[in-house]
Amino acid sequence: SSFIFSVPVREKGDDTLSFSDAEEAIEEEDLSGPQDEVLEHELYLVDRNAKREIRQLENELPKWQVLVDSVIGVTPADFDNQTLAVLRGRLVRYLMRSKEITIGRVTKDNAIDVDLSLEGPSWKVSRRQGVIKLRNTGEFIIANEGKRPIYIDGKPVMAGNKHKLNNNSVVEIAGLRFVFLVNQDLISVIRSEAPQSS
Repeated sequence: SSFIFSVPVREKGDDTLSFSDAEEAIEEEDLSGPQDEVLEHELYLVDRNAKREIRQLENELPKWQVLVDSVIGVTPADFDNQTLAVLRGRLVRYLMRSKEITIGRVTKDNAIDVDLSLEGPSWKVSRRQGVIKLRNTGEFIIANEGKRPIYIDGKPVMAGNKHKLNNNSVVEIAGLRFVFLVNQDLISVIRSEAPQSS
């Protein structure tokens, strides 16, 4: 479609049109142009869907098992009596509050516990990159379920493999680096309550 703009006629003797006058004339033309009902309806539908999605996400917030906090400075992670461990990046820290959490990249139809896209560029991260589990022995294990390797303290853990996570282990996934911090006090309690194998 082409637009035809009417340019204001200048008085005789004043044949120059300033840029601001021309811009103002174009803006006035845009405002008085016909309404596009199809476009208006489409914008209304997009807005309605966006608001529905926001409400849905707000309703899901309490169900999340992993809480995300902004990391401020380089202070040590504060553990409460429910946080088993913290996966801490440059921008975000993820609190592990259940014995098993999934790591990856959230998409419209893929919900996971730890959304690595909050830390940085995550297009190389699999939607379900891996799982961190706490065993009854008090050991943390990471299982790589993604396509690319996960590096633990510089050692690659290939797809389908598992590796033990220690306190202060450096976890690197597709260029995103995290430090895994264990709540030693809470894990000691879990170890003492675990059935002793003979």
